[in-house]
Amino acid sequence: MKKSMLVAALLAVTFLAACDRPTVVTVPTPVPGPAGATGATGATGSVGSTGSTGSTGSTGSTGSTGYTGATGSTGATGSTGATGKTGSGAVIIVTPAASAP
Repeated sequence: MKKSMLVAALLAVTFLAACDRPTVVTVPTPVPGPAGATGATGATGSVGSTGSTGSTGSTGSTGSTGYTGATGSTGATGSTGATGKTGSGAVIIVTPAASAP
């Protein structure tokens, strides 16, 4: 009987320990209030300084002078034209055209 009472006591302690649960406390979520007034506008910051100007680059070297081209050959001389005939002594007079009235 000693063993059965011991087993019964152990079972009772085990069952009672399983039923003992801690209470869960739920904290309500706070509700935010209305928004406050808008703050004053801050002052404008100062203007930064201008950066320094960069240095001028160096001048490039001058290119070499080109060669003088060859002189062309002189063209051939043309042949002399034939001598014209002497006139018969007749004179032709050209009159100007009449102007429109």
